[in-house]
Amino acid sequence: MAQINSAFTLFMSLMVEAMPFLLLGVLFSGLLQFFIDERKLVAILPKNAFLGAFVGSCIGFLFPVCECGNVPVARRLLLQGAPTSVAIGFLLAAPTINPIVFWATWTAFRDQPEVVFFRILFSLIIATVIGWVFSVQKDVRPLLQSGVAAYMNRKLEASSSASPLLQSGTYFLGQSNKPLITDPLEYQAMLSNKTEKPANYRFHLLLDNTIQEMRELGGVLVLGSAIAAILQVFVPRDFILGLGQDNVTSILAMLLLAAVVSICSTVGSFFALSFASTFTTGSLVAFLVFGPMIDLKGVGLMLSVFKPRAILYIFGLAGLLTFLFCLFVNLYIS
Repeated sequence: MAQINSAFTLFMSLMVEAMPFLLLGVLFSGLLQFFIDERKLVAILPKNAFLGAFVGSCIGFLFPVCECGNVPVARRLLLQGAPTSVAIGFLLAAPTINPIVFWATWTAFRDQPEVVFFRILFSLIIATVIGWVFSVQKDVRPLLQSGVAAYMNRKLEASSSASPLLQSGTYFLGQSNKPLITDPLEYQAMLSNKTEKPANYRFHLLLDNTIQEMRELGGVLVLGSAIAAILQVFVPRDFILGLGQDNVTSILAMLLLAAVVSICSTVGSFFALSFASTFTTGSLVAFLVFGPMIDLKGVGLMLSVFKPRAILYIFGLAGLLTFLFCLFVNLYIS
């Protein structure tokens, strides 16, 4: 009974800490989705591969999306003719490189500021490097699904009059009840210019979007908090300590946990916090960096854009780089 009480207390503490950031993220993403015209950004993206990967990794500051919502946005970038390095950089970094996640991570780890610093730094480096590596493939179409590759070849005038970047996938929810729209002609049936719609109409959309995301993501938050509480209370502490204090196995364990749990990037900060007393600093950073990049529940969305071998390349490179960086933290810094 004491264990159940402890688990419930830990569960409630995680919920209380994470819920304000969940609401804030939903509201902020809704404002971006319905009140900001993002087409101007696409027009000024750099063509240089490395610089493009870096800029793409930083776009999350303007368009916060979760590790599901980043897939539709990256797909739109590719369809609009953005460089591959930009799309890949955004795909991997956007769930972490944004102000809401930074704030949430700082709130969770204010006593360990190095965790916040390494999370942002490693996420930015890894996303930039992988985006740059993919730019070596001059013709990226062999790595894309046939439908996406075909649309990339279609230069329709209608695509320039749409505003599709954030149509499907917002900060936390990352999905929409509507199917992904890839044909530029279909964009004419959507909001031709969302910033020209009446403000009351857009506020109504914002309210509906907020209610939908809070309802669906509240369940995700409850599940993730319950998993963290159960692991901390019911798994033998000696086993956790033995696994969590080793420089190598602690990182591998947290990489695996990040992939399996697939929790939202902001809520993940509070999830990882429950392991702060038993796991190494490098392993905590590994969870916070790798989890938002590799989301198993978003693989289906990724398969709508990339072929399986491209996804394996992304997963493998992200996992290897995260492991090496975090091992360096364990061995030489923490």
